[in-house]
Amino acid sequence: MNEKGVWVYSLGFLLKILCEELINNQGNCTLQQPPRRSDDSLITAWILFRYMVIGMYVGVATVGVFIIWYTHNSFMGIDLSQDGHSLVSYSQLAHWGQCSSWEGFKVSPFTAGSQTFSFDSNPCEYFQQGKIKASTLSLSVLVAIEMFNSLNALSEDGSLVTMPPWVNPWLLLAMAVSFGLHFVILYVPFLAQVFGIVPLSLNEWLLVLAVSLPVILIDEVLKFVGRCTSGYRYSARTPSAKQKEE
Repeated sequence: MNEKGVWVYSLGFLLKILCEELINNQGNCTLQQPPRRSDDSLITAWILFRYMVIGMYVGVATVGVFIIWYTHNSFMGIDLSQDGHSLVSYSQLAHWGQCSSWEGFKVSPFTAGSQTFSFDSNPCEYFQQGKIKASTLSLSVLVAIEMFNSLNALSEDGSLVTMPPWVNPWLLLAMAVSFGLHFVILYVPFLAQVFGIVPLSLNEWLLVLAVSLPVILIDEVLKFVGRCTSGYRYSARTPSAKQKEE
């Protein structure tokens, strides 16, 4: 991903955190839990573990969609061959710096919106100039996955089944605005050129959704585990009667 894309994502990430802090502090189990002790840490070991799991998935998804575009014609039944891009092996992608030594290496032109990218003069440019589509997919997965992950923040341990997204319409509005801004920089040619990205097709958006949506399922599983172990975790934090007397 190019530096401009990272800047856009970083700004979006900060806005997401701000939105969660301002409008997303109404978990339905907040008043059912005992107050924090003065010596409690702000982030418990369990919450930190959840952040680590989600963070690892974000990394895998972002890098994974980049690899998928270069190495697969389809993914989960989604046809990715419509733009005409050439496939390479994972080994070739991982060692693309050695491209100049590959005998007979050729790639076909591919399209992105109204643009056509051709590499007849230097096929190795497929891994530099040609990564623009794969980088756009990675950036779009980052945007989508963080928007979907914001739904997980509606409640610390409550499921989206019991606390659906529409209980917080402001969060849905913030998500819509974020996606809208992303669409603007994707589909307004001048802005796409400024940020070094290209428009995505419908199938490519389906790929983005297929890679991004599992973040909700992963956190739902973690929340379920959290609900099952909440009694133990809160009892461990609550001092016993003997400790209170001391």
